[in-house]
Amino acid sequence: MASIAPKTLLQPADIPNRRPRFRANRTLRFTESVIREMTRLAVQHKAVNLAQGFPDFPAPEILKNAAREAITGDVNQYAITWGAKPFRDAIAAKYRRTYGLDFDPEREITVCCGSTEGMMASLMAVTNPGDELVIFEPYYENYNPDAHICGAERKFVKLRPPDWRFDPDELRAAFSKKTKAIIVCSPNNPTGRVFERADLEVIAALCQEFDTLAITDEIYEHILYDGTSHVPMMQIPGMRDRTILVNSMSKTYAVTGWRVGWVLANPDLSDSIRKVHDFLTVGAAAPLQQAGAVAMALPEEYYTALARDYTERRDAMLDVLEGAGFRCFRPHGAYYIMTDISGFGYPDDMEFARHLIEDVGVAAVPGSSFFEDSRDGAQMIRFGVCKKYGTLEEAKARLSKI
Repeated sequence: MASIAPKTLLQPADIPNRRPRFRANRTLRFTESVIREMTRLAVQHKAVNLAQGFPDFPAPEILKNAAREAITGDVNQYAITWGAKPFRDAIAAKYRRTYGLDFDPEREITVCCGSTEGMMASLMAVTNPGDELVIFEPYYENYNPDAHICGAERKFVKLRPPDWRFDPDELRAAFSKKTKAIIVCSPNNPTGRVFERADLEVIAALCQEFDTLAITDEIYEHILYDGTSHVPMMQIPGMRDRTILVNSMSKTYAVTGWRVGWVLANPDLSDSIRKVHDFLTVGAAAPLQQAGAVAMALPEEYYTALARDYTERRDAMLDVLEGAGFRCFRPHGAYYIMTDISGFGYPDDMEFARHLIEDVGVAAVPGSSFFEDSRDGAQMIRFGVCKKYGTLEEAKARLSKI
């Protein structure tokens, strides 16, 4: 016999209106993740999920084997809160080998539960209520709630299509004595813009003039196209000790579900970040950190092949989208394609996204979720290309009926 909920039990739909006493003010100014919402709708309507940025192809076998061996070898208890030493050592070695940057594994590397936690821990460690954060938009949707949770005020600076460049004068106007940090995501999600050294030098000069930090999200560092190269902000003169670098295994190694990331910063900043990280999550999964050390030691050929493979996927998806009538903004990094949907005649991106999921069978992300003012993204949609070729072919077949 089916159970019946007691009438005295509050149902989920009742809670927002009937129990405001238990809703923290810090949660009122942002919504749930639109990206994750699109994934739920994709599952509900059996749509091809080109919304959420996770690969649907296998992770490298060498990493899966390393994780299995670590679990079998009983690497199953807490690692040191700020990261297992073999993993921290391997991270330091990779940055020295790839970028010529030296980090002290004992004082400058904090392993965390993905770059999401790394960004949150970093912001909580360095900002106070009323501090200002400069954020380029369109922005990865987490930055907005991160700022709200910290009590920070946000100053937005536009990246303008089609090349997604910023105006140096507009950027300068966003800085003030209250500016604590600027968030820089390069290669950029959602636009695919790769910030050039000249861009970073403009940002660095302002950081030094206004005594401001740069917090860099470099998670797509190895997913690059068309001969572009990734320049860490820490390589720019004067920024080694003024930058907090956030990264993760998720995208480069196709293990978004492992939730293993790291934050690199000078000892003074790392001390505060480690304290926040400790009480947020204690630590990342120990056996997966062991596998992470194997990932950090992969040869350069792995990253060359990664970029080549994603270039092919990007180009294939550009052909699909342009063939279906989308105007595409060609990305030079990361694994997304921003598109202009104005030619389809829909009033806004949300209605068009629902049409794609419910009627066409393809999920994408409404562009408004990447802007403070939803009107700025009302004629944009973001598609992911980090999928099997079979998935992209299925998306092509469905989009042909748009």
